[in-house]
Amino acid sequence: MTENKLIIGTAPDSWGVWFPEDEKQTPWQRFLDEVAEAGYKWIELGPYGYLPSDPQTLAKELKERDLKVSAGTVFTAFHRGHEQWDLAWEPARRVAELTAAMDGKHVVVIPAQWRDDKTGKEMEPRTLEERQWEELASGHDRLGRVLQEEFGLYQQFHSHADTHVETMDQIERFLAMTDPKYTTLCLDTGHAEFGGADSVALIERYPERIGYLHLKQINPDVLAEVRRNDWDFGRATAEGVTIEPPHGLPDLRLVIEAAEKLDRPLFGIVEQDMYPVGDFDVPLPIATRTRKHLLSCGSRTVPA
Repeated sequence: MTENKLIIGTAPDSWGVWFPEDEKQTPWQRFLDEVAEAGYKWIELGPYGYLPSDPQTLAKELKERDLKVSAGTVFTAFHRGHEQWDLAWEPARRVAELTAAMDGKHVVVIPAQWRDDKTGKEMEPRTLEERQWEELASGHDRLGRVLQEEFGLYQQFHSHADTHVETMDQIERFLAMTDPKYTTLCLDTGHAEFGGADSVALIERYPERIGYLHLKQINPDVLAEVRRNDWDFGRATAEGVTIEPPHGLPDLRLVIEAAEKLDRPLFGIVEQDMYPVGDFDVPLPIATRTRKHLLSCGSRTVPA
């Protein structure tokens, strides 16, 4: 990875991909073709099973398009108790093996949502009890330790809309309860904005805890509707709560300026939630313009 640079990449999410399989999502071959056409060199794997899970097949597909992998993605629910480790580890192990085989160095870990991501139905309370916070923190520290020891990968915890780590207070509490050696933050600027958190303040207050970035913006007008109507994140996405930069919040120039001041290598992965994409012709021009905009935002922000 380029020394002390912010490396811009992209993810399947920017092509409307949330699930391993879904007819509303861009086919994986088209995703890879268009990522290369848009000028990106780095991608995330997205949900396990969307891209080929056979290492030789995936390596061949990536090499043909001159693409590299920055991270895989894992989903967990450690706040639900000790037994969640056994439920989480097997899928996490598969993701870790594939990520490491592709020479990736990170695993983005997303905690369980308290609302169903397709129906919006509330499945559990919105807030955690003290014991659940402790289970959440210890589970992620254990996962981070095992990922490092067994695969040489770094856990990047992704605070997320409709999860128990969404607001500024919740993110700061999670950071205070976890070990910086094993648990650093995938700071998603869009989800932070959605939850009322300040991305620049998080970078400045916790520089050693910022291990990875997801770059996206939120449409403040749609967000106001979300809050008035208590829409779940899936409904909010369908209504256009994420928006192409530079037309939303937060100001990604300020985020990139703060990230560059960390003075160390860092990934900034474009992740504009677009599920359901509807028209498969929509993502490519947005991704192309977004890459161009982000590369103009900083003096040490580069494509590869």
